[in-house]
Amino acid sequence: MWALAVALIIVAATGARAQMRYARGQNVAPAFEGWERNPDGTINMVFGYLNRNYEEEVDIPIGPNNRVDLGGDDRGQPTHFYTRRQRFVFKVRVPGDWDKNRKLQWTLTSRGRTDVAKGWLQPEWELNPGVYSENNGGGVLEEGNQPPSITGSAAQAFTVGSPATLTVSATDDGLPKPRPRTSNAASRDSASANADVNQRRRRAEGVRIRWIQYRGPGKVTFDPANVPAVYGKPVDLTTKVSFSAPGTYLLRAIAGDGQIESIHEVTVTVNAGGSAQR
Repeated sequence: MWALAVALIIVAATGARAQMRYARGQNVAPAFEGWERNPDGTINMVFGYLNRNYEEEVDIPIGPNNRVDLGGDDRGQPTHFYTRRQRFVFKVRVPGDWDKNRKLQWTLTSRGRTDVAKGWLQPEWELNPGVYSENNGGGVLEEGNQPPSITGSAAQAFTVGSPATLTVSATDDGLPKPRPRTSNAASRDSASANADVNQRRRRAEGVRIRWIQYRGPGKVTFDPANVPAVYGKPVDLTTKVSFSAPGTYLLRAIAGDGQIESIHEVTVTVNAGGSAQR
């Protein structure tokens, strides 16, 4: 009995450790998402990451601690890492005749730990819009659905302490169509009804836009950071953006229809002057 009790305590303790949630102090691990072919014959290697923190956003500048092993460290990867799992964050373009056995590596070092994501042309890892949709919670891709079209502010220069005003607009093809709301859910099978409700929760009806910080030496504040989904007409977002420190920032606006997304990036140069916002 004593041995059984000890075993149960060990199992319980192990399970508790496995379920621990860390607010901060943890590392960021890169992840290879898969690869896709471009219309011109080249190939994109697609990467994301897992920031193991639940609250702390982490910054890792380009260099020895944030590098891609392809003609220099900088291949367009982020330097600002949001919490938890972020999928399909950036793409590294390689030639169409890339050796199927050659590995492309993204290395991140943070909190004293180094992690490497290795990508290669494993046939089962080829991506398509349906894979993007299902992995982003949009469910099975609606037939004919195309990503939203997005436009926005060009590169600009501002001063610390003087918020920038950025605008972005997106239009869509109307897909996926909103799910009709039914009144006879009670008469349906309970499992089917729950699945339908969960699907509606996952999929926004229409197009929404959100801003994120992709790179930059300081903290960026967006006001507002997003706009609720709009269906059947263009959606616009005007945002005041504040920067805590001078330097060059790369900001990304993401327009999504609930299944697939498009991005617009803008470079902002922030000059010293005024009082820094903390």
